[in-house]
Amino acid sequence: MKIAWFGHSCFRVETGSSVVLIDPFLKGNPTFEGSGTTWDAATNGVTHVALTHGHDDHVGDALEICQTKGATLFAVWELAMHLGGKDAEKLEPMNTGGTVKSADFDLTMVHARHSSSSGGVYLGNPCGVILRAKEGKTLYHMGDTEVFGDMALINALHAPDIGIVPIGDRFTMGARSAAHACKTFFNFKTVFPAHYGTFPIIDQTADTFVAEMKGHNVVVPKLGEVVTV
Repeated sequence: MKIAWFGHSCFRVETGSSVVLIDPFLKGNPTFEGSGTTWDAATNGVTHVALTHGHDDHVGDALEICQTKGATLFAVWELAMHLGGKDAEKLEPMNTGGTVKSADFDLTMVHARHSSSSGGVYLGNPCGVILRAKEGKTLYHMGDTEVFGDMALINALHAPDIGIVPIGDRFTMGARSAAHACKTFFNFKTVFPAHYGTFPIIDQTADTFVAEMKGHNVVVPKLGEVVTV
């Protein structure tokens, strides 16, 4: 499995012949736009888009990617129907606890503690995404969330190897609570921090999280760097 970070909560996951973009906030994302990486490079070959929730800094370019790349969209029912009404064609509407199978991976939506809307329109439950690759690795993108006790149940059911964890505070967990979630509820082999540095009102670096996670494998990649896990 190959993973690349494109700023905020956007991750590109390659497994088998599939390329999944999770929360593809690219245009308007200052971290991405200041990186020198192009939109075409980030979206090249994308086969699927998965959305954790409906906030604009997560939906991002999902509609354009689905329209121009022919990508299939995974999202909770309300969000999938919202984008379907804007001419996203290949939809896999879901909800919390449900799983959809594809050729290279199974994708499950799990609980997250957050909100989900855009322009005053309610867009369904916020979720985390479990991606269980046929090659054997399981990834958990937490979406935007605080720590909650049922993370233990998520680990018991899915035993993810790889965690993508929001750390930026204010709208999600901060570094200390994110580290507590990882160390208390999971046995991640690799952890990627997310949702930091994008806007001035959230934490600007992953340094505190890395310090809190001392002794664990935290990967803080440069934007666009491909990490093989």
